[in-house]
Amino acid sequence: MKILYGVQGTGNGHISRARAMAAALRQHPELEVQWLFSGRSPEKLFSMEAFGDYWWREGLTFVHRKGKLSPVETTRQLNLRGLLRDIRELPVDDFDLVISDFEPVTAWAARRRGHPSLGLGHQYAFNYAIPAPRFNWTARAILRGFAPVKNSLGMHWYHFGHPILPPIAQPHVHSEASEGEHILVYLPFEHHEPMLAELAKLPQQFIVYGAPVDMPAADNLHLKAPSIEGFQNDLASARAVICNSGFELIAETLTLGKPILTRPLSGQYEQVANAQALRELQLAQVVERVDADTISRWLQTDPAGVRIEWPDVAGHIVRWIADGRRQSPNELADSLWEQVVPGRMDRKSEATAGAAD
Repeated sequence: MKILYGVQGTGNGHISRARAMAAALRQHPELEVQWLFSGRSPEKLFSMEAFGDYWWREGLTFVHRKGKLSPVETTRQLNLRGLLRDIRELPVDDFDLVISDFEPVTAWAARRRGHPSLGLGHQYAFNYAIPAPRFNWTARAILRGFAPVKNSLGMHWYHFGHPILPPIAQPHVHSEASEGEHILVYLPFEHHEPMLAELAKLPQQFIVYGAPVDMPAADNLHLKAPSIEGFQNDLASARAVICNSGFELIAETLTLGKPILTRPLSGQYEQVANAQALRELQLAQVVERVDADTISRWLQTDPAGVRIEWPDVAGHIVRWIADGRRQSPNELADSLWEQVVPGRMDRKSEATAGAAD
């Protein structure tokens, strides 16, 4: 079977999930995969060896400024003519199946030709009634129309009674979880200068990813460049994690049982919905601002994390595809949730243990 696999390159979560899928796909040589990435300029992609001779298209992306979605700049940078050309010219008929991890060029090209397509990723969980802001019909329509597919497998931290899969987030194989002194900060869309100024007011040590490494920083701040292994090591040994409300990093942090302080990006429907789910599931502390006072109050509560062991979701999905997708999505989801193992729990997360069973 020949597969065209499109991945949205904005942020690192989609690419992280794609790396896990690439490793699983290599175990099935009968599945021949051509990767395509869009949404991020090619010079900003890193550690892409797993994807071989991948294709790149400009695609679509959202522009953020100072921790907020900027609709004006998002519209301004849209190259609609180039997008339509890429959709029209993409040779989807050369493949048996198109897979889209919320990637619009592959998804719309398959839709335009009536070609078999499968959506994989967190965004496709929003096809069901899950925690999300009410009455925001415009944002819902954009989310559903961004990368439409014939069939989909959505993913979330809980199934909410629907055929939604657990996250693709495996335990760290290179770094054993431990509790160090530093706090990992990953806030790539924030206004970096005031954010670093707030962190500098605190006595704790912070390792910061996502900010320019050449920015001036206080002695308690260690700014680091993007690195898969470095980030995983620092995450595994962190005392706690401060991040926006993206899906993949929080899923990965839950495998390690680290306390999480999170702020959803303003105006970003998916992250606001994620924050709502985190509150309901009691998996993280959700705040409106990330500043010295908020962080200090959070640390004074001596937060404890929730550890959840997710099954090998990527491996199961690839075997499901190789087997001709004969098992229904409901059956696939049920079999995976039966394998979810809640680990260390504290008094704040007893309810989550029941949810994960």
